[in-house]
Amino acid sequence: MITIGTAVKEIIQLTPYLEESLADGLINVSSLARKILPQVEARLLKPVQEGAVVMAIKRMEPSYYHKINIGLKNFVKNLGDFIVRSDLMDYTFQNSPTLIFRQRDLLKRIGENQKIFYSVSRGIFETTLIVSTIFAHDTDEIFSREKLLSRKQGLSSVTIRLPAENTEISGFYYYILKNLAWENINIVELISTTNEFTILVSENDVNRAFSVLMRLKKTS
Repeated sequence: MITIGTAVKEIIQLTPYLEESLADGLINVSSLARKILPQVEARLLKPVQEGAVVMAIKRMEPSYYHKINIGLKNFVKNLGDFIVRSDLMDYTFQNSPTLIFRQRDLLKRIGENQKIFYSVSRGIFETTLIVSTIFAHDTDEIFSREKLLSRKQGLSSVTIRLPAENTEISGFYYYILKNLAWENINIVELISTTNEFTILVSENDVNRAFSVLMRLKKTS
């Protein structure tokens, strides 16, 4: 049978950022207990005293986020350069037997032009291309016979150079994405390589996104 402590923990973990705010002392425990009391009773199928919920909240172990927090902040402090690119397009095509050949054709046109941003992510059913707007006409022409699922323009990217030990740090992506979400910054796409992490956002949001990332680095 489920206990009050288990029910409380499950409810709190389902609410974004609540664990962090609670552990940081930003949440009134009694108010929270009153708010989640109906959910606790629904899970236990019986009446529960508010005081029991309060005690269950206070007895919760430090969240996973706080267990990794110290190492994570040291990691963020050592992040490399932030590189901003503007005037980007985002295309999503349905996968087909010919799609890979169209990608090859586009890469031939781009050649060794280092000023052109190009990224491709192939999923099970679709493929997303991100390319500089200057190559939008070429992309439209080369992929004209492919099934276009989505086309977005007016985008910018922020690329973060990661320390070599990034694969050994747990929670980094959550930490970054959580802070961007708190600022109501919508992420259009994510691009990741071994030592780089790129977020794609609207041009209207890129300055705020850059500011958030710089603040995290400076205050960690």
